Amino acid sequence: MTDVFIGLMSGTSLDGVDGVAVSFSDKRVQVLADASMAFSTDFKAELLALNTPGANELHRAALAGNAVAEAYAQVVASLKRQLAAQGIASACVRAIGAHGQTVRHQPRLATADGTTVGYTLQLLNPSLLAERTGIDVVADLRSRDVAAGGQGAPLVPAFHQQVFGQAGKTVSVLNVGGIANLSVLPGDPQQPVLGFDCGPGNALLDAWCLQHTGAAFDAEGQWAASGQCQPDLLRLLLEEPFFALAPPKSTGRDLFNGDWLHQRLKSLPNLRAQDVQNTLTELTARACATSIERYASQSSVVMVCGGGTFNCYLLQRLQVLLPTIPVEASDRHALAPLQVEAAAFAWLARQTIERRPGNLPGVTGAAGPRILGAIYPG
Repeated sequence: MTDVFIGLMSGTSLDGVDGVAVSFSDKRVQVLADASMAFSTDFKAELLALNTPGANELHRAALAGNAVAEAYAQVVASLKRQLAAQGIASACVRAIGAHGQTVRHQPRLATADGTTVGYTLQLLNPSLLAERTGIDVVADLRSRDVAAGGQGAPLVPAFHQQVFGQAGKTVSVLNVGGIANLSVLPGDPQQPVLGFDCGPGNALLDAWCLQHTGAAFDAEGQWAASGQCQPDLLRLLLEEPFFALAPPKSTGRDLFNGDWLHQRLKSLPNLRAQDVQNTLTELTARACATSIERYASQSSVVMVCGGGTFNCYLLQRLQVLLPTIPVEASDRHALAPLQVEAAAFAWLARQTIERRPGNLPGVTGAAGPRILGAIYPG
């Protein structure tokens, strides 16, 4: 049988782990098994707290990295059981691509001597994951791109091109996780792939919903749909300089967090909570739609993946803002929405194992193609 690779993803939404076991042939990816595991409320709160400076954070981060590895190992165990039921032995799994949990993302950081040295930090103990699973682990997949002067993100556009690209047609792939990122896949193979972060995806929506309703997320966007967009608030939010930056660009909770929102709400007291939720949904929709209009107006389709795919109200707003381009969930085009990013990290693991570059310099801004990640033998 063709080698099997496992991909594990836990994104900025902090909702848990998505895992897939896949095989690759030419441009085709076949999902052989999939599994997911939710983070506990307490662990999610700890990961969120580690996004900002705090007491004893080095010790807490190390323990959180161990906990992420244990959660990943449980997902891998589920995938191995599913593979075994199909007669596929664990020995067929060549490697695990493990993303880890991003808690800081600072790809550009000025230093005293005038240089720019950045970093990106994903919590994970890959040695522990290799110990638990007995499978080679490929981890720390973003740092090499940052070391080469890149953003370290997004890394998925190269995978998107292989899986979702269509000859003669420009395709946009919009991943709406905690942060929203866009891949623009040209129909002409001579044209470069474009990719960048658009801005917040679910991060602000989930945080506001939890604060005011106690629910971890706004199911289908129903709470947002019950409110009304507040133009003055939307204008303040869209004044954030990140939105006007040209690619390559990436962002995270370092910028788009609760403090960022509350600073802008200070001048607009007494807004109804559901109206703020509606406006935050509009912010995500506008940031994504504007990016598509600016860089991919010729798209034949916008394929949406990630947890935001299940926010029906958000997708309705995207379709209204992009009336000439069909907005469709990615499961109509080869992969289910919650499988795409995990499959991308399985693909990145294969690239690393086979000593092939995993980044696109034109996307991340790196000095050139680089083999990404570090390998921890099983």
